[in-house]
Amino acid sequence: IRYFKLLKLFQGFVPLTSVKFCTDGTRLVSSPCTGSIQIWDLSSGRVIRRLEGHSDWICNAQFSPDGNMIVSCSEDKTIRLWDAQSAREVTKIAKHTDYVTKAQFSPDGQTIVSSSWDGTIRLWEVASGKELKRLEGHSANINDVQFSPDNQTILSCSDDKTIAIWDIQSGNKLHQFFGHLGAVRKAQFSPDGRYVVSCSNDMTVRIWNVKTQQQIRKFEGHKKGVSGVQFTLDGRMVISCSWDKTIRLWDVQSGCEVQELQAHSLGVTGIDLSPDGGMIVSSSSDKTIGLWGY
Repeated sequence: IRYFKLLKLFQGFVPLTSVKFCTDGTRLVSSPCTGSIQIWDLSSGRVIRRLEGHSDWICNAQFSPDGNMIVSCSEDKTIRLWDAQSAREVTKIAKHTDYVTKAQFSPDGQTIVSSSWDGTIRLWEVASGKELKRLEGHSANINDVQFSPDNQTILSCSDDKTIAIWDIQSGNKLHQFFGHLGAVRKAQFSPDGRYVVSCSNDMTVRIWNVKTQQQIRKFEGHKKGVSGVQFTLDGRMVISCSWDKTIRLWDVQSGCEVQELQAHSLGVTGIDLSPDGGMIVSSSSDKTIGLWGY
């Protein structure tokens, strides 16, 4: 096991809701609760672009697979596409009827999936902004959505305490996972697509077998709700973050906590793993971005 340590602490301007690496690992994009989305140069720790346009709390922003575009979403009910070089808004999608909690590019960069408190998951064509499909089935606000590694299914999670997997072609719900005792904040596929990891306001992180739909691990240790979770690239570890100000690493095989990271003075709102797996980045309500490495 290689242990992470704090490398840098970038000072933001307002509380942050998320931070994501670019696919080449040289830049970050951060989502503030209000104001402009920032693109950071990782080596200098400076903001090099600001994306202006959202009129309310920004829930998420991330780069396209080729690094040329950024998709963002907000409580202003819009999804926006930006040119990452010019910081120009390219497309504005205003079809959801409530907060848009997540927007993500497909692995091929041709499609966007979004989730909303309006109870829908929607697929959009990047080139035209046209709505391609609408998925419905959760009974409460949807908090997170993600494409599978093979681009065949979609993973979602909700305040209804469940996680669901949907078939993209048919729009049908294939699987649903029950067990969390609170709202499920985030969910992610393992790199091979065989497992799902989820985190919840119930202070737990759980791993599920996609084929059997059974829970195979439950990690307990966070003292407040868990706000983010992610598999490492080899699928052997899980990284989580929480409103308890900590980031924790868990061993999937043993179910044990391996390491606790702490540098933020308020809750950690999001995490991401660098493309090479060697660094973790974290966002916090304390207005800082933490960069962690070996």
